[in-house]
Amino acid sequence: MRKRVRWVAAAGIVLALAGCSANDSGGESAAMPMSADTKQAAPNQGPANKEATDSKAGSGKAPAPAGQPGITDRKLVRTASLELTAPNVADVISQVRVITQGAAGYTGQESTQEKRASVNVVVPSERLDGVLDQLGKLGKQVKREVTATDVTEQMVDVDSRLATQRASVERIRALLARATSVSEIASVESELTSREAELESLQKRRESLAGSVAMSTISLQVKAETVAAAEESRSGFLGGLADGWDAFLTFGGGLLTVLGAMAPFLLVFGVPAAALVWWLRKRRRPAEPAMATASDLPSAPPLD
Repeated sequence: MRKRVRWVAAAGIVLALAGCSANDSGGESAAMPMSADTKQAAPNQGPANKEATDSKAGSGKAPAPAGQPGITDRKLVRTASLELTAPNVADVISQVRVITQGAAGYTGQESTQEKRASVNVVVPSERLDGVLDQLGKLGKQVKREVTATDVTEQMVDVDSRLATQRASVERIRALLARATSVSEIASVESELTSREAELESLQKRRESLAGSVAMSTISLQVKAETVAAAEESRSGFLGGLADGWDAFLTFGGGLLTVLGAMAPFLLVFGVPAAALVWWLRKRRRPAEPAMATASDLPSAPPLD
């Protein structure tokens, strides 16, 4: 019995030692591939990071094609129109001037009456939205519109033509410097003048486009609240009746104006003409009975 216990204990010790040695070898074998993989993956970290960067870049907006401006590089000509109603039109126009000057802009064409006013406001394009918000707070906002026209292609075309024309002018100037005879000088100078004129025209167009892009125009109209209320109430049958009456008064006023303009001519030329016609008709009256009496005389009998 003791021998069996000894054999079982010895077998257990052997199995335990075998398991420990197997675990040690397995741990070392597992560690070796990991370290090898780590060593092999280290040089590839650069491409992996590059691919990750490319994937992140691809998740954003795609770059614009070569030769074409991106969205942020578009050249837009922005204009706006704004209609307001306010109790005092003159006060609103005064505040408009203050807001415009504060935005580094200026006012253009202006027409101000007691109950109506219109003014063109020119401000930098990047401040257009802010100025519109400030102007909209000066009264009750009735209408607000903003339009944008893309002139990017026109700008690119003009820039390309400008570069070509400048190079052409430089070539003609080089030819002028090498000209020897009077005829050659005259011919080259004529061509140079023509090309310089075209170059100047392109430069003016470029400046005009750039100015339209840099500055935006706001067409502002302000009406008194009483006028706006009267215009809103003139609708339906009563509004049509009122419009018809106004049209009748306008027509009558125009007719009276025409008659008043013709009165001096009728007085100067019409009265003498009427008197002359009356005198001629009175002069012809005695002759008509005499002619009738002669026609009533019996005719002479025919001769055999």
